[in-house]
Amino acid sequence: MKIRVLGAGAGGGFPQWNCNCHNCKRLRAGELRGTRRTQSSIAVSSDGRNWLLFNASPDIRAQLEAFPESHPRTGVRDTGIKAILLIDSQIDHTTGLLMLRESTSPLEIYCSEMVKQDLTTGFPLFTMLEHYCKVSHHPVPLNGEAFTIPSIDDLRIYTHALKSKAPPYSPHRHDPHPGDNIGVIVEQISTGRKLYYAPGLGEIEPHVYGAMQAADCVLVDGTFWQHDEMSRAGICEKRALEMGHLPQSGEGGMIETLSTVPAGRKILIHINNTNPILDEDTPERKTLEQAGIEVAFDGMEITL
Repeated sequence: MKIRVLGAGAGGGFPQWNCNCHNCKRLRAGELRGTRRTQSSIAVSSDGRNWLLFNASPDIRAQLEAFPESHPRTGVRDTGIKAILLIDSQIDHTTGLLMLRESTSPLEIYCSEMVKQDLTTGFPLFTMLEHYCKVSHHPVPLNGEAFTIPSIDDLRIYTHALKSKAPPYSPHRHDPHPGDNIGVIVEQISTGRKLYYAPGLGEIEPHVYGAMQAADCVLVDGTFWQHDEMSRAGICEKRALEMGHLPQSGEGGMIETLSTVPAGRKILIHINNTNPILDEDTPERKTLEQAGIEVAFDGMEITL
């Protein structure tokens, strides 16, 4: 199984266009040892030619241009992206669908019923795309039932609901439903190797922990280092868990959780621009390294 990290940043990327926090300011000035990151998205394939895209960030055009395996190979119009699986309906995971409107066939989109509702009401991308390439929607099961995707050979997908909030624009923002946010297990049928992907993760529920335990690679939420990171940065008073993200540090945090997970690769993705782990020289980054936890970056390639 081949996994390509197209974007490793949280909403706004790194540096964020209007942010002058400690990290963004120093990166622009060349004073931080780290790399720029676009907004989070990955692609997965079993053959290196036909790819399943996870989420479509506002940065999708630049991400695909930097990803040669997705480029046209036959005919005037073509792509290696055969289908799209949406984790949620957040703006930073769906706006890129508008950039894909030039598709010569309907976009094959797999998502939960709740995400479909959001994308036909509060943020009606599906309705808008009907005037361009159109959308072919495929519901994903949340009961652990496996499914496969035509033209994506040798991969079996499982999805489950995560505890989270719908986006602020959603008609049911304050009325959470299963499927507002999902975790995904991708299994290569021929080898049994598994990826667990959950870029937005606010609670380690039993089924989440079970999926992490069974995975060969865990690619999960790395948004914040600590609960009050945003207030410490002088940005807002919202805490990490209020925003649906489990921080890395502290009791019950992501570092402690991953310390009990046997996966050969443990990687953080969806990293907010305020997170000190973006600076490769910080004590926080060294703590991750000592724990055997990697930090995703744009262009990162993983083979299972």
